[in-house]
Amino acid sequence: MSLSSMFRLSTALNKQVFQRAVKASRSFSAAPTYEFIKVEKTGSKNNVGLITLNRKKALNALCAGLMKDVSNALDVLESDKDVGAIVLTGSERAFAAGADIKEMQNNTFAECITGSFLGGWDRIAKTKKPMIAAVNGYALGGGCEIAMMCDIIYAGEGAKFGQPEILIGTIPGAGGTQRLTKAIGKSRTMEIVLTGDQFTAQEAEKWGLVSRVFPADKVVEEAVKLGEKICANSKLIVALCKESVNTSFETTLDQGLKAEKRFFYSTFATKDRAEGMKAFGEKRKPDFTDS
Repeated sequence: MSLSSMFRLSTALNKQVFQRAVKASRSFSAAPTYEFIKVEKTGSKNNVGLITLNRKKALNALCAGLMKDVSNALDVLESDKDVGAIVLTGSERAFAAGADIKEMQNNTFAECITGSFLGGWDRIAKTKKPMIAAVNGYALGGGCEIAMMCDIIYAGEGAKFGQPEILIGTIPGAGGTQRLTKAIGKSRTMEIVLTGDQFTAQEAEKWGLVSRVFPADKVVEEAVKLGEKICANSKLIVALCKESVNTSFETTLDQGLKAEKRFFYSTFATKDRAEGMKAFGEKRKPDFTDS
């Protein structure tokens, strides 16, 4: 090989290496980074998003930075077409022991109302994809509230729930008096929020707040399995079904029934409804395209 040929080959190889390095650098810089949570995709088909609260020393106390991380992670997972369900969890000791008291204790009424304090916390409730809370340990105050923002709650055998805000001179501010009442009724909610008493995973299951209770080391695994089962269905139809159920919490029965009919009718404009019914007639699994 001539010197000129060797030079051209060397130049081409260097150019390829440079281009690969630039591409890798862009990919790395585009990946979101989080300070207070861990985010991954899991499941046999890598289609379940898993958000793990990660302030272990503070028992996953919900500070502004953590909630911002969760919101950003939900933005990413919702835009990922492969993800069909999202699991939110903490550690075995604490799902989240409440809002960060140190962060809020010097707030004034004016600062709360002008700054819309806790205003962004409902990002979890506004997620269009199904959210499953996998709760171990303490889910108190804000921790109980963000669990209730999820669509389904799985709990470990030793999980403890509660709204203890009354014990520090305040009340729940992210849905504790509202969602808990709708889930377990007025009398039990009054008893819990006016005393600050905690209640067990078994009581939460009995009252209808928690869907299922598992051994602590199985909760996340079972929540992911549930997410995978949901992912086997059309993401489009799942979103409509979730919205229909949520409508029942926000309207009268008559309004809810009318909304349900409209959601039902709208499925007949989708390819997945046609495919699902065709597959049923042909006795085979449907091949949903989320369209």
